[in-house]
Amino acid sequence: MIDFFKNFIVLFLELTVLFIVISFLVSLLQQIVTEEKIKSILQRGNKATSYISGTLLGALTPFCSCSTIPILAGLLGSGAPFGPSISFLIASPLLNPVIVILLWKLLGLKITAFYVVAMFLFALLAGITFNALNLDTHLRNVRIRSSQNEDNQNDPKWILALKDAWNFFYPVLPYLVIGVLIGAIIHDFIPAEFITSIAGDEHPFAIPIAAIVGVPMYIRVETMIPISEALVSKGMSMGAVIALIIGGAGASLPEVLLLNKLFKPRLLMAFIISVFLGATVTGYILYFIF
Repeated sequence: MIDFFKNFIVLFLELTVLFIVISFLVSLLQQIVTEEKIKSILQRGNKATSYISGTLLGALTPFCSCSTIPILAGLLGSGAPFGPSISFLIASPLLNPVIVILLWKLLGLKITAFYVVAMFLFALLAGITFNALNLDTHLRNVRIRSSQNEDNQNDPKWILALKDAWNFFYPVLPYLVIGVLIGAIIHDFIPAEFITSIAGDEHPFAIPIAAIVGVPMYIRVETMIPISEALVSKGMSMGAVIALIIGGAGASLPEVLLLNKLFKPRLLMAFIISVFLGATVTGYILYFIF
């Protein structure tokens, strides 16, 4: 029991420091890369560079996928290109710096590098495919503008960044505690044989099942990552864990409900299927090469 509490406290403190520091740095970036600049960048250059720009800019946007949707609506409503905007939507929750840093800390550099490359390519291909299929004709005529907080805009940028870091961290805190707690319980009390018997390397079908579970499941990635680390330590295949993370981060239930106000059924279904396929394919690639 002493080891359990020690593991819980150490992991919680490490993740808290990482989250606040990275949130602070991302807030500084977001004060530079505004919605207007995103639109301007997406509209510049040729189609290839606009898709790359949309994917890269997605990594600099808010952490929760739900908070990206008002920005997406604002971009589309103001004339930003459809395909790169979809790349932006997909990259935002899957490539934000907090997820990347937490993955690095908990699952190692090799897995994180693979994850970043895979999600970058996934966001690019999804945007290109959606545009090629003319799915922009299935957008609803709804415009949700993101609200800009005008309070304290005269404060120094680092003060604003500190406030943003706290505002990002405070709502996430309960999820982080739950995730670390469950991860510590799995690590210290769940037998490894039980995990490997249902989702070990000998069970490749655990990957699509994990993706299916992850897509509708509303569990924040800040909660899932420490749980995933514990599952990996107990023998769950890395492919299944990554599929679960991608499914949960890429298409959580609240995000799908919000997108339903912006996307017609065919476009919404295409989005959900693309996240499922991205999670499954990435999981299988990881399963076979690592």
